[in-house]
Amino acid sequence: MEIDHQQPEKVYVAIGSDIIDGFGALKFALKKWSSEFISIVILHATNDICKDFVFTPFGKLPASSLSEEKLKGLERAEEARNDKILAKYITYCGKVKAEVVKIERHDKPFQEVLLELISSLKISKLVMALTFMRMSSRKSRSAISGSFFVHRHKPDYCELFIICYGQIVFLKGEGENDGVIEDDKGVMVARIQERTSFKNWFGKIWPEKGLKIGKSKLSPSSSSQPSTCNDSTSIWGKYHEEIEQYFNQLMSSNEEGTENDVVDDILMKDRSDADILEHMRTKEDIEAVQAKICSTQEATKLLRKQVQVNIERQRKAKWALSLCNSRVETLNTLTEDEITKRTNCQKELDTRKEEFYKLENEVEEKRTKLNYVVEVQHELSSKLESSNLEESKAELQLEKAVQNRTRMVHEMKVLRGQRDVLQRRIEFCREKDAIGNSSRMSDGDSFYYRKFTADEIRAATNDFASCLRFKSGRQWSNVYKGHVQHISVAIKQSDLSTFQSQDFMSMVELYGNIRHPHLLGIIGFCSDLNCIVFEYMHNGCLRDRLFSNLKCSKGQNHILSWHDRVRIAAEICSGLAFLHQAQPRPIVHGNLDPSKILLDRHNVTKIFDYNSPSTSNESLDIQSDIMAFGNIILQILTGRNFAFLEVETLKMDSTAIIGFLDDQPGKWPQDLAIQLCNTALKCLSGINLEAQDLNMNDVMRDLTRIRQKADKMIGKGKKPTTNTIDKRRCLPDPGDAPAIFFCPIYQDIMKNPYVAPDGFSYELEAIEAWLATGHDSSPMTNLKFKNRLLTPNHTLHSMIEEWHYKFKHSSDVVSVNN
Repeated sequence: MEIDHQQPEKVYVAIGSDIIDGFGALKFALKKWSSEFISIVILHATNDICKDFVFTPFGKLPASSLSEEKLKGLERAEEARNDKILAKYITYCGKVKAEVVKIERHDKPFQEVLLELISSLKISKLVMALTFMRMSSRKSRSAISGSFFVHRHKPDYCELFIICYGQIVFLKGEGENDGVIEDDKGVMVARIQERTSFKNWFGKIWPEKGLKIGKSKLSPSSSSQPSTCNDSTSIWGKYHEEIEQYFNQLMSSNEEGTENDVVDDILMKDRSDADILEHMRTKEDIEAVQAKICSTQEATKLLRKQVQVNIERQRKAKWALSLCNSRVETLNTLTEDEITKRTNCQKELDTRKEEFYKLENEVEEKRTKLNYVVEVQHELSSKLESSNLEESKAELQLEKAVQNRTRMVHEMKVLRGQRDVLQRRIEFCREKDAIGNSSRMSDGDSFYYRKFTADEIRAATNDFASCLRFKSGRQWSNVYKGHVQHISVAIKQSDLSTFQSQDFMSMVELYGNIRHPHLLGIIGFCSDLNCIVFEYMHNGCLRDRLFSNLKCSKGQNHILSWHDRVRIAAEICSGLAFLHQAQPRPIVHGNLDPSKILLDRHNVTKIFDYNSPSTSNESLDIQSDIMAFGNIILQILTGRNFAFLEVETLKMDSTAIIGFLDDQPGKWPQDLAIQLCNTALKCLSGINLEAQDLNMNDVMRDLTRIRQKADKMIGKGKKPTTNTIDKRRCLPDPGDAPAIFFCPIYQDIMKNPYVAPDGFSYELEAIEAWLATGHDSSPMTNLKFKNRLLTPNHTLHSMIEEWHYKFKHSSDVVSVNN
């Protein structure tokens, strides 16, 4: 922090013994230089400049008339009074630095002393009270001439300001005996040759004050004494004019002092006469004494008059003092009230300041928040612009996606055509394989099936994990799903305590030596764990499709239509007839029911779990299979699970049974349903007609006619429809996905399809494993690959993803509805 070393400029204020004029001069100086950095130097002169006389409460007396002790006492009292007045002057200056320079007694004229001070102190600014020059003389004319003398002989660098009771006056005139005093308005107040008292100047300068010089004497008897009254202000207003008149009389008596001057002249004359008498003769002494006695008597009379006047003055002073004390008490009360009000105002001001500071802080916080909001707004605007750009880019991408989708739809149509061609080829190959298998079986040749180790079986089933175990009819079976050489299989584990090793091998040979399109084929076996590996049937068993309450559960979500049910009945009959015609002995199933009939991905029927060739009464065993088949037909028609047929059921005719048709597959053709029902009743009636030779070939002929009739209905546009459970559409099942979605090796929906050199799409992991095992030919055509280049099939991958999305979305919709 820098410290200002600049010294304040000194302003000298010359003040006499008149307190009112002194405060007026100080007020003028502080007001004129209020905006500047100044300090006040008070030049003070006392009444003791004249050594011959002293001023007492009894008037002006010769200094020699008093003892030295009394003179010193008067000097000390006067000095204490002056110090008290000077302290008030310094206090009046307030924060402005003030100091006092006292002018001591000199034999020189007072105006010359003042000029010497101006030169020695280098006074540049001097404010002089007009009563200041009265210290040189009690006469007004001498005070005025002294002021003019200082005004004319001061140095040019000194600015002189003469103040009369707080108002500035101007001295004008060139000659020593020619000069006037004017106020600030140019009105003449007095002349240098005019005998004018200070009270007259005061009245001329402030005419509105109404200060009049009256010869009438103010006495308490001239007006009523102030009575005790609560309203001291009204008392002061009542006697205010009298107090002013009394003040004027005091001033006039102090200034003019004619009687005192006469007394002083007489006393001075007596002293000079006493000196002369010392040199006179005795006769003359007598005359002089007589003259002295006369003059003394006259002086005594005058002194008595003066004493009476002083007594009257004292009484008047006490009366005025009582009024002033009352006024002082009133002013003190008002001052205390004003101080209390100022204190309250200060407290309120402090409270307001605190509120203002709080509001200022709140405004600052809100301004900060506003700036933050503006920044956030700018940021959001920039983000909005960027989002608009991204939106436009997204729209362009969407347009491209729509174009790609249109192209993909076209490619899907082409792929569907290819799929249909492949399906026809597969069916043709199946029929061809079935015919070849039948011919080889008739020639006595055995089919190839593989022997697996226990480790391979455990690896395929993840050590027979419960999550891979099949559940049939709400009960867990001993069949597990597994993967062997990237192919999905079903592994059936036989109970070791039930089967001997010889019986197990005979069962393996039975399944391995029989091949038919509607009989479940064997892939291999494991003698260590008594496990048989079958081909995997994706749609489970017929019982779950007909009777399960979870018809819309995952994996079995399509209800079989009436056309599918007619086809399934014909396929079951074909497989069962094949078993009955086996050589050298017929093979009887012995436990035929919907749980022993499996459905593949396309709902093609496969019979499972048939027994070894019959060694007992073949006719009865065959009839039991026929009756079981008739029961299955009724279950297909009605959707009801007839575990045991009663006699009343056998007596029912086809018309009664038609009334119990299952409405889930849709509306059955009436004549077709009746024909199918008659065939079922024919199979069930064989138990009561022992002589009748009913075999599966006869039943097969009836079902072939019924199937052909159903196919014709479908060809004519009578497309079968199925009713959903609780009027809700069943969800699509991954098992019913398009065939092109499945890997030819894994037989599962592909996740990362790649196109091989043979033109077929495979799961990348499956085809890489195929090539890694040393194969250089196609798994589908057995033709040798021209190269080993694999290309990702993005189109097929997009179709699979879209199918998954629709499947998932449909599942969410059904779960919400439920």
